[in-house]
Amino acid sequence: MKKNHFLYTEDSFSTHRRNFIKQSMLLGSSILIYGACEQEKEELPLFAGQEMPQESFLGGLKKVDGPDYLKNASWYEGEKMGDGISFSFPVGCLSGQKYITADMLAYGTHMIKFRIVLKEGVDGPAFGFTFGVLNQCSLRIRLPLSLVDQNRWGIDREGAFLKPRCSGDRVDLEKVDRMSLVISRKSSQISRFCLTPFQYTADEVPLIDHPKLPKGKLIDEIGQSTIHEWQGKTKDPETMKSNLRSRLEKANHTWPEHMSKWGGWIDKQLDEGTGYFRVHKDEDRWWLIDPDGYYFWSAGIDCIRVDTTADYYLLEDALTWVPSKEGEYKDMFSMRGSHPHINYLAANFIKTFGADGWRSTWAKIALDELTRLRCNTVGNWSEWEYASKAGFPYVRPMSFKPTRVSLLYRDFPDVYDAAFEEDAMDYAQVLKETRNDPALIGYFMMNEPTWAFSSELPAVGMLYNTDSCQTRLALRKYLTKRYRTNEELASAWEMNVSLDAIEKGKWTQRFTKNALADLESFSQIMVEKYFTALSRACREADPNHLNLGIRYAGVPPKWAVKGMQSFDVFSMNCYMDKVPRDQTEEIHNLLNMPVIIGEWHFGALDVGLPSSGIGHVKSQTDRGKAYRVYIEDAAANPYCIGTHWFTLYDQSALGRFDGENYNIGFLDVCNRPHTAICNAAIMSHEDIYEIASGAIAPYSDAPEYLPKLF
Repeated sequence: MKKNHFLYTEDSFSTHRRNFIKQSMLLGSSILIYGACEQEKEELPLFAGQEMPQESFLGGLKKVDGPDYLKNASWYEGEKMGDGISFSFPVGCLSGQKYITADMLAYGTHMIKFRIVLKEGVDGPAFGFTFGVLNQCSLRIRLPLSLVDQNRWGIDREGAFLKPRCSGDRVDLEKVDRMSLVISRKSSQISRFCLTPFQYTADEVPLIDHPKLPKGKLIDEIGQSTIHEWQGKTKDPETMKSNLRSRLEKANHTWPEHMSKWGGWIDKQLDEGTGYFRVHKDEDRWWLIDPDGYYFWSAGIDCIRVDTTADYYLLEDALTWVPSKEGEYKDMFSMRGSHPHINYLAANFIKTFGADGWRSTWAKIALDELTRLRCNTVGNWSEWEYASKAGFPYVRPMSFKPTRVSLLYRDFPDVYDAAFEEDAMDYAQVLKETRNDPALIGYFMMNEPTWAFSSELPAVGMLYNTDSCQTRLALRKYLTKRYRTNEELASAWEMNVSLDAIEKGKWTQRFTKNALADLESFSQIMVEKYFTALSRACREADPNHLNLGIRYAGVPPKWAVKGMQSFDVFSMNCYMDKVPRDQTEEIHNLLNMPVIIGEWHFGALDVGLPSSGIGHVKSQTDRGKAYRVYIEDAAANPYCIGTHWFTLYDQSALGRFDGENYNIGFLDVCNRPHTAICNAAIMSHEDIYEIASGAIAPYSDAPEYLPKLF
């Protein structure tokens, strides 16, 4: 008997479990994939594809009974990371195919992250593809097989198919003969999901326009999750408006007496100041120095902006309230590429303060909130113009997008092209508008270049993905100085290789250990040439402010660090329990510069968001503890001059542009504070200078750190 899917509860799963019956594995039979339309009668075949038969279950995955939300789908249950399904098929089946695809729906209220792995044999290279899912909303997995060349870090989210990203090795589809789907990250909640058979196809795979929503709408009219309940949830729009008006009335906070007008340390002054921020190393440690000469340690928050945008492409059915895109609520709508976005934080301010002038009111409240928290820096991705106008210390982001030279591998440009210098000069011109602003600490030249997420070196990726370019010619010249002939190169690399093949042509061979050593050395040269040119252009456009580096994703390898000598400060985004002191010391020793942390955070699952964020703890109280441990340990680190938390606001429960839906804010979508972490931040920031000077020991009552969910 068919179950009413709106009444189907999680408890029902336990009463409908049945033993796993291994599916028959008939390879080569052509089947039809069906769309997930709202009415079964409307479900029509979309394309013909080849089914990928299951071989076995991995870990403790079980097959269970469940409602028939998706046609031809089976229900599964996994309790641990690594639970999944393996598939096998004849070698070469995927050659010439365009997609691997299946439909899925995840039950529960906590995000599940999955990983697909394509392998060449048992011990061969393995291509990884990770994605998250939006709970209680059907999605279509679409894995473009063109990604196996590793030339892209990922693709856009598509509805409830979140943050699809590449990892692992490049593989040859002619040699791939197996696949697995596993739960790669999860909460303590049992992972329950239904899944149609995987297919591979040479056809285009259509998207789902109207997903199945077993529990109805996912976002209420003020932007909160409808499938979660939590203490502190705003009851209705009137309560939200009352809270916002009250917050505006209290927007009159000032710095404590021990802070300079910039948020520096009034008790310690180096000199009369230069009028701009700078770095200084005394006998004990590195510091920033504020424009008036006072010692300064940067406690910042990123994304000081109206920052709860949700990508609702393919998901409009999940929204309770969508006003007209014209008229008084037009400011809550935006586009990112071809995807429409909706911003309920903006809508809440418009509802409360009106369509005219609401953004200025928001800015007043936001900057006052930073002052209340004793945060002295408006971090990256912010509406920094408001900070500049208010004389509040800030940093600003930059992004290098060349128009003259081509990209060699992911976002790494052809740095030996003669036109690269012109692109660098164009890129730096934006700095002229703030070159005389004393409130500007400095600029980040870019954020987390995607070539840094790859397991391949830039020089390796270039050889595989760019048949001909000036940097390949430079690599040939570099190798010619070491190995004068083809024979010497082939002997040293222990492989069949020629200098002509290095310079141009399609590369298919896999590299030996000796070859990779040379390519690592040249990758360092590529990185150095890249950032030296950009830094020089920035210095010409703005000689007054600090070059804060590129916000490297995590702890960088030594070869990459060595190529970054042109910065004033080395920046990295570090989502660890603490900033690794040994790594900051090594960076200092290699570059003779301090380190600043561009991003970090901790989240929990107790305030209505599907995912905690990258750092994961049990509760809001533990978020406060984790905050104090991280920032105070960083302040006590003599090589670290600041940390910038990501972000001021929680992300939308529906997910931002890439699908992140994290509890990582000090404030929620209704501008209500998470009290525990706000109080913790105030305590840490009040003492930050005493901690940095060694007068006070850093806070050390660490919470339990849970497995990451990003």
